Amino acid sequence: MGRLVLVFLALLLSACAQMPLAQAPARLFDDSRFQPPRQVLDATAIHAPSPAMQAYAAAVRQNRHGNEARQALLDALYRRDDLKLEYDAAITRTAAEAFAARHGNCLSLVIMTAALAEAAGIPVVFQSVPTADAWTRTGSLYFNVGHVNLLLGRQSGDRLPLYDPEVWKLVDFMPPDAASLRRAERIDRATVTAMFMNNRAAEALARGEVDDAYWWTKRAIATAPGLLHAYNTLAIVYQRHGDHALAETALRHALAHDPDNTMMLSNLVQLLQAAGRPGDAAPVQVRLAALQAAQPAPFHDFDLGRQAMAAGDYARARRLFERELRRDPYHAEFHFWLAQAAAQLGDLRAADEHLARAMAGSTTSADRALYAAKLERLRARTRPH
Repeated sequence: MGRLVLVFLALLLSACAQMPLAQAPARLFDDSRFQPPRQVLDATAIHAPSPAMQAYAAAVRQNRHGNEARQALLDALYRRDDLKLEYDAAITRTAAEAFAARHGNCLSLVIMTAALAEAAGIPVVFQSVPTADAWTRTGSLYFNVGHVNLLLGRQSGDRLPLYDPEVWKLVDFMPPDAASLRRAERIDRATVTAMFMNNRAAEALARGEVDDAYWWTKRAIATAPGLLHAYNTLAIVYQRHGDHALAETALRHALAHDPDNTMMLSNLVQLLQAAGRPGDAAPVQVRLAALQAAQPAPFHDFDLGRQAMAAGDYARARRLFERELRRDPYHAEFHFWLAQAAAQLGDLRAADEHLARAMAGSTTSADRALYAAKLERLRARTRPH
């Protein structure tokens, strides 16, 4: 099959991913097709603070640095000489795992911060933040990335007004633009837990562990049946397992609640075409085309740019990478390839700039190290001897 779009909650999904569902239909699942799960984590294990975290929270409660508990925690999160947290999207960690590693993606770091705050007696509110589409990919799987943050309240037994900036302080590890932050919506703990499970499913799929992906996805849907994108993940699990009828059932179930979802419409088109059902695919394709309105698919210009690089047409490659960056201006890989095109054209200043942006925007420690090394080599070439 061609490109399948899988939502990967490296950060978080936007609030529009929610459906008013109390329970998913049993017909969507068939446990008998899959091997038992190798790992089972319940909500308690995902959010539970470790003994080291409880000790840290106790220190926060004792007003370290003379500040109130909330301010002491905020200072620790953002100071490089304290918790020394680093963003790393390689895997989604539990609260305890993220604290021990001092690494995590936004979802992991938000779950960790919430666990620390609650252990210190600080009220917490989770938020999803609608952002412009951002994509990553692994092989033939394409991952749509969203965003999450949280609010820390004053210690108080009173009911706290949610949007009073004097009462709530924002914690955001990769803050988007101000307009996106203003559209943030409250989400509950069950939704955050389901997002964690859907992340783990996506990561298992990327490793080719389809059986584990099934169980993570099923538990995500059971935890928060209204999490729309988990049904898309379930469909891809079935497709990878060869269960195309079940994949179609999962997609059509989700599309019944969100008929304009281009991601799932695209997956349904490809599923029907691969099954040799062009007649069924055609009306779905028409609807998809009308919704997309000629907007290029993710990575379209980037792939063309890499082809141009391979052909030695560096000027065309540069234009294509720049066009892809207009769609997703923070994608590290796009900046990296634009830097290579610029270097081939002799524009070392632009190459330096985009390598630096690639390093700043990279989502894993390994990528940061790679881009930093390449940036150092480039700068070594341009230093006066």
